[in-house]
Amino acid sequence: MPRGEKSAYTDKQERKADHIAEGYEERGVSDKEAERRAWATVNKDDGGGKKSGSGRGKHTGHPAAHKGGRKGGAASASRSKADRSAAAKKGWETRRKKAG
Repeated sequence: MPRGEKSAYTDKQERKADHIAEGYEERGVSDKEAERRAWATVNKDDGGGKKSGSGRGKHTGHPAAHKGGRKGGAASASRSKADRSAAAKKGWETRRKKAG
């Protein structure tokens, strides 16, 4: 199968990639880069195309979907209470100004 060919992917995998790409595009990532990242995420979750071969239909656990939040939590835990409080106050102040 040539690189870039998507015939081995199921309809569900294609919908998943489209949804992920839309999310990246909304955040300002170019169309081509969003598409690349989306298929990389699908491959990471599902291990590639699932249309043929043994193991089709096997649950993957969606590892990429569970990755978020770990890094931020660790970074926040390493900061002092005063630093976290100052950041929270600054964020609140910014949201208040933008809302009014």
